[in-house]
This record gives sequence, structure tokens and C-alpha cells, in this order.
Amino acid sequence: MAATSASAFRLVPSSFGFRYHSNNPPTPKSFNLRFPPRHTSLFVSASVSISNTDIRTQPNDLVASLLSKVVQTDGGVLLQKEEHKEVAEVVQELQKYCVKEPVKCPLIFGEWDVVYCSQPTSPGGGYRSALGRVFFKTKQMVQVVEAPDIVRNKVSFTALGFLDGEVSLKGKLKALDTEWIQVVFEAPELKLGSWQAQYGGESEVKLRITYVDEKIRLGLGSRGSLFVFQRI
Repeated sequence: MAATSASAFRLVPSSFGFRYHSNNPPTPKSFNLRFPPRHTSLFVSASVSISNTDIRTQPNDLVASLLSKVVQTDGGVLLQKEEHKEVAEVVQELQKYCVKEPVKCPLIFGEWDVVYCSQPTSPGGGYRSALGRVFFKTKQMVQVVEAPDIVRNKVSFTALGFLDGEVSLKGKLKALDTEWIQVVFEAPELKLGSWQAQYGGESEVKLRITYVDEKIRLGLGSRGSLFVFQRI
């Protein structure tokens, strides 16, 4: 909202005249010239200063609004269709404030909590499917991006209600352009209690970074999955 302040004031004198003052009509040789008292009119000229407060705080407000909608939702699983739509609307607005060339921004590095995904199976595969969630209760989904080009994903869970486990992947990051990245992951590793094994093969994902700051990072997968990462 624009803030109006009377930050500058000036006094503008009104125009004045003069009149003859005499009991007799003036003659070229005898007249009194008297100026009436000067009347000064006060005109207030207010300069309008446009506050940039909203411009500076709007991204912060959008970030706060977004986090309030996605935290404690099991990565988005607990949200209804209309709530997913609300998340998408906030994300679309926040993307307008993304830095140029986010792939080159050092803020992408760090440890991130995957607090939301529009498609539940995207972050954890079968462990996050409707059936998988019956047997595996997700505790945390974390992505670590290490300079210059290492990505580590980890999904920790409780199996059958009592056995701790995790699935982890290590990948190599490659910038495709100023917004898109490609990550080629090695075969995943599974830990279940004291048991550990590697299974499957390599996998590949492409992700567009649509916003990043000190608190969150937004990503859009090549198949349309929307991700919200919160810095840990």
C-alpha cells in the first residue's frame, strides 16, 4: 500500500496590490501611496512518497503463507484438492520474485526438508504410495545439495510401526540452463534396522528451480510435480 506523507511544506504568498488613500482626489503632485497589509495565504503542498515496504515484505508474506499451508501435512498427502489449488496459487505468485539464473545462486546449496509435493510418490517412490504409507510411516524427507554438484536424498520412516528405516540416494547435479537442473542418481540404498542393501539401478530427474531464498526453495519437476523445500 502506498504511504502518503506530508514530507514537504511551503508557504506560497498570495498576490497583493495597492490603493490610493486620501481625502482628496490625487493630483500628480499630492497623493499618498499606501500598501495594504500583506495577506499571506497558506497553501500546503504535500509530496507523495511511495513506500516500498510492501515490495520488500510481499515475498516474505507469501513464504509465510505458503509454509502455513504445507507444514504438518505429511508432505502434502493430507491436503484436499482445493487446498492443493491454494498452494499452487501462492507458488505461482511467489515465482514472480525469483532471482535471475537461480541455478547459479549459492542459496540452492544446503540441507532442505521436503515439506510438500503435489504428487505424494515423487519424493519417495513406492514408499509414499497409498499402499506404501500403510506399512511405512514417513518421518522425514531430506535433500542435501552440496557444492559444487552433489545431491543426496533421504527418506526416513518407521516400518510396521516399530522398525526404523531409510532409503537414500546420491546423485550428480548438472545445470541444463539458468533454471533447469538434471540429477542422475546411483542405485538407492535401503536400511531397515541393522540390515542394509543396495537395490535397483540408476535413475534420473529433471527439476526447474522457480524460487529460492534463505528459507525455502521451489521446484517444478519435468512431469509437473510441484515441490516445496524448507531450509533446515
